[in-house]
Amino acid sequence: MCRRDDTSVVALADDLSGAAEVAALLRLPSRLLLHPADLAVSGVPGECPVVDLDSRYLGDAAAAEAVRAALAGAGAADGTPADGHRGAAGAPADGPERPGAEPARSGAHEPGSRAFRAVNSLRGEGRTLWYKKCDSLLRGPVGAEAAAFAEGAGVVVIATALPAARRVVRGGTVLADGVPLHEHPAWRAEERPAPRSVAEALAPLPTADVPLDTVRQGPIALAGRFREVAALGRHPVCDAETDTDLTVIAAAAALLGPDTRLLGSGGLAAALGRRLGSPAPGPARHSPAPGPARHSPAPPVRSEPPLLVVAGSAEPGVVEQVARLVAAGAQHVALSPGLLAGPDPVALPEPAPGTVTVVSVDGSGGVRPGSARRIVAGLARTVSALPGRPDLVLTGGETARRVLDAIGVTTLWPAGEIHHGAVHSRTADGRSVVTRPGSFGGPDSFLRIAAALRPRLLSSPPPPASAATAPSQQGVTQ
Repeated sequence: MCRRDDTSVVALADDLSGAAEVAALLRLPSRLLLHPADLAVSGVPGECPVVDLDSRYLGDAAAAEAVRAALAGAGAADGTPADGHRGAAGAPADGPERPGAEPARSGAHEPGSRAFRAVNSLRGEGRTLWYKKCDSLLRGPVGAEAAAFAEGAGVVVIATALPAARRVVRGGTVLADGVPLHEHPAWRAEERPAPRSVAEALAPLPTADVPLDTVRQGPIALAGRFREVAALGRHPVCDAETDTDLTVIAAAAALLGPDTRLLGSGGLAAALGRRLGSPAPGPARHSPAPGPARHSPAPPVRSEPPLLVVAGSAEPGVVEQVARLVAAGAQHVALSPGLLAGPDPVALPEPAPGTVTVVSVDGSGGVRPGSARRIVAGLARTVSALPGRPDLVLTGGETARRVLDAIGVTTLWPAGEIHHGAVHSRTADGRSVVTRPGSFGGPDSFLRIAAALRPRLLSSPPPPASAATAPSQQGVTQ
């Protein structure tokens, strides 16, 4: 397992794009596992396992069991019990770092801050740090998963804010673009109402809100508040509006005991990465291709394989992203939701080597809530039926997972982020896969991703980073 300062990290997520997002934000050599059972299989020493539980659309009981199975599986992999504590005699020896990995460094905080110096001087004493990724919009069985994740923990520190996507927590309530979640259109494709607070979403987990003024007292005072909450048998739910707030929360959690776990969005994962990981990598195309030592490099090819962008949404934001990519020279195939919801794959023309093709859902007739999963399954069947091995761009965790399941991919090795949430990974045989949460990315998101992977094929230059980092307003995407 991945280790910095003698702390091993294991991360769990409820969908694939979220798992890839966490793997990139932790800034640690990682392998992304699509099956929790693979936690019991040893990987390359020094790799951080990040598991897609594929639980976003499971019922509460099944989702909770998936979390419990992963906790047990990771413990079996290294002899560590699920509470994450190792004795000195049971601590495994460190293996060599993967080639190309950057050396460890302390958290990037102001050196003059006594509190941060105190936090960064701590060592994990051979513990396993568990991180549970939840959706920043609180979709999925988050309460059942959180309750299962808390079993055996002394305290679970919770922070679901994602400032990079303009999603903050104030007074225990998620605000997306300044609008309370239960009033925001982001939940319009869901089959149940949005929760009015983080505590409501996390029920039946017993929680206590930690207001922003307490967070901003600093990590030492905040850790004291965490201990008070834990002593009452509850778990702290932290307000946060900025990345600095999340950094303080991660630092305060580091002051607690080895039975502390973290639960949050990609924002808290990024804060943890700033403490434990290497410096932020550059664009994914400049990153060394990762992969397990046991695999040989893919043989050279005469021309680049086709790039297939799979847009698993008919929302307006994706329509604009597709349009900008097509304007730059990509081919476009729009598929009928009715055909995709049928039992057979839709026949597509075989993409030629060195081309960029985007496949999207034709939303001109509307897509009914409740039909999205059938449409995504049809997209997966359609993509898997294509001959050849195109590189893939997959938007939405459900779309990404169903496509990779259909083509038989079980492990990914993240190489870096193209923009926030758009994670470039490699398969075992060297194929490129980019995953991105459906509600992330500005209008130039697809163009920026394609330009990073195929810089010579598009007529438009890649846009500046600032144009692609803002989240779209499309709401829920599969």
